[in-house]
Amino acid sequence: MHKRKLRDLEVGAIGLGCMGMSEFYGPGDERESIATIHRALELGVTLLDTADMYGPHTNEQLVGRAISDRRDKVVLATKFGIVRTSETARAINGKADYVRQACEASLKRLRVDHIDLYYQHRVDPQTPIEETVGAMADLVRAGKVRYIGLSEAGVDTIRRANKEHPITALQTEYSLWTRDPEDGILQACRELGIGFVAYSPLGRGFLTGQIKKHEDLAPDDFRRFSPRFQGDNFWKNLKLVDHLTALAAKKSVAPSQLALAWVLSRGDDIVPIPGTKRQRWLEENVGAEQVTLTPTELAMIDSIAPKGVAAGERYPAQVMSSVNR
Repeated sequence: MHKRKLRDLEVGAIGLGCMGMSEFYGPGDERESIATIHRALELGVTLLDTADMYGPHTNEQLVGRAISDRRDKVVLATKFGIVRTSETARAINGKADYVRQACEASLKRLRVDHIDLYYQHRVDPQTPIEETVGAMADLVRAGKVRYIGLSEAGVDTIRRANKEHPITALQTEYSLWTRDPEDGILQACRELGIGFVAYSPLGRGFLTGQIKKHEDLAPDDFRRFSPRFQGDNFWKNLKLVDHLTALAAKKSVAPSQLALAWVLSRGDDIVPIPGTKRQRWLEENVGAEQVTLTPTELAMIDSIAPKGVAAGERYPAQVMSSVNR
């Protein structure tokens, strides 16, 4: 696999999101999940993405077990800042003392002595970003973290944070049905030399063409509560996927590969991290690196999936309120 740079941090061109191995997307299989992580490393994937709130905590533990004998092959990314107070209630904490506590806890769960890329998962509106990033910078100086990042931060926050300490990567949702970062975020990152990590580049699986009806989702799958997967929005978005699937068929590639190839085409400073818990889909996703889109095909995709094409918000209103726009 080719390499890409997130500022000074070199990673494989496609990473692996590990969240769904532990919750949110129906039942998991730890043995298959660990085998998927191992297969990813064999295929040249280096960036593994987790967070302390996934599980909560259990996803970091799973990733820690999976990489215990191959730490040198991994660029390990995790996140702090979303505090699970119950199954449904969450708080955001970016205070300096919490940053330090969260890092120590993640290091123990991951069974490592340092984190390669440590993100603030969501910006805490009650805490100055300078305080949060200052505490993260202290972790870098202490050798517990190599590089720091932000997730779902707005342009002003990104600029203020980068003045406090160089930000290596911004992680934000970006895909053919979520092109919001094109409205200033990507430009700001490029001005500041910040790499971009695209999470949910397959639209939470919708752009793969595998989801045909609401019942295809497990009863406890959080997508059932996502506006884009509900009511008329579901059927409107399915028409978008049908067009993309037809284009992928003409090119003899999977819809997922077309969608990932598009994200990769947006710049060498962008690294998508599609999530999966199965080797089969991992191998299909990694194959997207070999897909080249012609200018004509890119123009056709733009006509099918212009900015704002998706029906419905990408999160329920309560969750959207935590996105720092």
